[in-house]
Amino acid sequence: MQKNLTPPTPSLSTLNWDDLKFFLEVARTRKASTAAKRLGVDYTTVSRRIAALEAALGTLLFEKSRTTGFVLTSEGQRLLSYAETVESTLHMACEQVSGSSMALSGHVRMGCTEGFGSFFITPQLSHFVDRYPAISVDILPLPHFISLSKREADIVIALERPEHGPYVCCKLCDYRLRLYATAEYLERHPPIGTLADLNAHPFISYVDDLAFSSELLYLHHLLPNANAHLRSTSVIAQFVAALQGRGLAILPCFLAAQDARLIAVLPEEVNITRQFWMYCREDLRKLKRITLLWDYIREVTELNQPLLMGSSPQTVFVDGAPA
Repeated sequence: MQKNLTPPTPSLSTLNWDDLKFFLEVARTRKASTAAKRLGVDYTTVSRRIAALEAALGTLLFEKSRTTGFVLTSEGQRLLSYAETVESTLHMACEQVSGSSMALSGHVRMGCTEGFGSFFITPQLSHFVDRYPAISVDILPLPHFISLSKREADIVIALERPEHGPYVCCKLCDYRLRLYATAEYLERHPPIGTLADLNAHPFISYVDDLAFSSELLYLHHLLPNANAHLRSTSVIAQFVAALQGRGLAILPCFLAAQDARLIAVLPEEVNITRQFWMYCREDLRKLKRITLLWDYIREVTELNQPLLMGSSPQTVFVDGAPA
């Protein structure tokens, strides 16, 4: 008799729900060793549980590579969405039926623009995790758009409000940008008294066609014919280049004003205001740890309006201590 080679259809009876926890950690870290550390088990346990889940579902969830680690297959990507929904539902259920200790624990991943994430949000989060030691936080300060729909983060701080999606969104704050240069640069180059004088100076700016938001193209609107002799997709790279005294750069005040080596040039004429927006998925907004971090970020940005708007060089923390 010919054998039936069709694999059995996966069923709930063959699925170990606990394996989803291992799947989520490997999907997030891309490394079984890192996932093992987070879960408090050894590497072989993680590999065995992932293999068991793949066997139960009858499909490959990860492609393994020495260079890129565990990369989700298309089937793994689809499972990730469902697994995270299960995870958030379980967390909400636990918060409803358990005490406050469960509500004040868990993991949050926050995506943010590179400069704001590195120079403002990260110092503030170091105080947040001191206050709530059972809540772990990943901060992703990246020079590109971070997708909530792909579950790259739980909360996102961005330059633009999302146009659509099942999100809860608020305007986080205004912030100001000015033109900066070092004292050494200003001493070696022609004096700057008006905007017209800027045409004789080299600039450090964004790579226009690679900027992830039109909100970043400040120089194009200020001086369409400006000589940008050094460009980067990274605002931190522009900041570091400006410190070398080789050109002028338009930088956020919360980044540049904290460094005494940089001087604001034509601060009244070059005075740009932009906004940050904060948003997260509706299903996550109800989680206590999300609410705590959301409210904390709103509180510290309100407290630091002088820094963000360029009237103070100091970062202030919730406990009242300056940086």
